[in-house]
Amino acid sequence: MANTEFSVNGIDVRYKRINKDDYISLTDLARYVNPDEPKIPIQTWMRNKDVVSYLGLWEQLNNPNFKGREFTTFENKSGANSFYLSPEKWVNETNAIGIIVKRGKINKKQ
Repeated sequence: MANTEFSVNGIDVRYKRINKDDYISLTDLARYVNPDEPKIPIQTWMRNKDVVSYLGLWEQLNNPNFKGREFTTFENKSGANSFYLSPEKWVNETNAIGIIVKRGKINKKQ
């Protein structure tokens, strides 16, 4: 696994290569919108019906162990004001592989 980063509009964005796949840090991208609470833009993004549909389609095409029934529940509820979805909840409940959840304190460069 190789870690590296690039800069976008002054924000350092890390990405990680695992096997032949690159994973971009959503947290780093979200810092552009909300440097103090990057989880808020991520959760807001994941509430969007089109985003949930896209994530589900990607998983259906690339993940034979994807839990379609759980996805359908999320897709039906997405877009509603009361709907909430975090990357961790998405991965845990659908067995998703397109998002990797890694907890820990991230060092911000100042």
